[in-house]
Amino acid sequence: MGITLYLNRKNNEIIVKEPQDVSSLTNGFYGKMDKGIIHLQPEEALYMIDIRNAKCIDETGNTYTFNDIASIFLKRKKLLARYLTFKDWRDRGLIVRPNFEAHRNYGRSTTKKYKGGDFKIDAYSLQGVFFFDDLITIIDDEASGKELYEKYWIGQFGTYKAAHRGKIAKLDIHETIYLLKHGNLSLKNTKLKEIWVEANERIKYFEDMYSVYENWRNKGYVLKTGFKFGTHFRIYFPGASPIRENDEWIHSRHVVHIFPRKSKMLISEWSRAIRVAHSVKKTFILAIPGKKLEIKINPKKPRLDFLLYHRKKGGIETPKNGQPRFFMYSLSEDEYLGGEELAEVLFEVKYYGLEALLAIADRESSITFYVVKRIELPGSDYEHYEIEWMQP
Repeated sequence: MGITLYLNRKNNEIIVKEPQDVSSLTNGFYGKMDKGIIHLQPEEALYMIDIRNAKCIDETGNTYTFNDIASIFLKRKKLLARYLTFKDWRDRGLIVRPNFEAHRNYGRSTTKKYKGGDFKIDAYSLQGVFFFDDLITIIDDEASGKELYEKYWIGQFGTYKAAHRGKIAKLDIHETIYLLKHGNLSLKNTKLKEIWVEANERIKYFEDMYSVYENWRNKGYVLKTGFKFGTHFRIYFPGASPIRENDEWIHSRHVVHIFPRKSKMLISEWSRAIRVAHSVKKTFILAIPGKKLEIKINPKKPRLDFLLYHRKKGGIETPKNGQPRFFMYSLSEDEYLGGEELAEVLFEVKYYGLEALLAIADRESSITFYVVKRIELPGSDYEHYEIEWMQP
């Protein structure tokens, strides 16, 4: 026999009061106990009806279905996505608690520390021609172009992975601007200002993309196009070289995707980029340009959805024997996620000292989880995060 839920139509509160039901839900860490009665959140009540064969009635004996209860709370943001992600975590035998129970810094967040340095380029006297249609600069001084490529991995000398085939060096738009600013490059047919205007007209959020490129380059990292991997850049750590070692190419292990605060991205496209990176064994780095965010946290109105308890050696963590590991943010495949929205969510996760877990419900109600870990890049004012697919 299933659990009996009672709906108070005056305040739309759902409670459990039968002693055997109260005992069962208490042992499973559902709801909030008050004077022997358990008060359920909407997602918990829906889970009881959907999975636990619960019966929901009101004070007059009317019975309520899943959709009846859901309809009462439809004005709540992302109700179905929240329910589906809640259900998935619970179905794994793991504990989910309401967001408003977060009350302190749990000290469980992880920060990845990246090394950094100061990149300096020799005082070359480089001259090239900028091709506006292609947003590429050509340097036909063979010696300078080759040295620039081999010593600093700027540009592409000859042909990709075949530097001996050709005598010209090709600079992409980011490399062109970087050398105009920092490398004594001059162009026969144009100036920096004209290139900057053209790039901003042609490439959406170009200024943000270039600022991230310059930020990492100044720390000694090598950034090249991430076109093949569905991202903005692939990245090599300081000291990387395009010259083969032991007859093998150096392969990038990371890709960088820029997510400006003023932009929005369809979740399915965002997820696809992460999956492509992981399929080729590359770490996906999300860069949010601009000064690091500082916002006020209102414990009564959390931006995130659920506190998640995870596994530990010998079992699972619960509110009784542990503390939450993740703060979940529920999303659906067909919604858009804004850069500002994500930045605020990640700031709140940091405030509570937890790991961010993005839970995405697709059209078949399957859930994909991504863990977001903060990156510390010495001297950078920007927010950077590693995003990894997770199987709970």
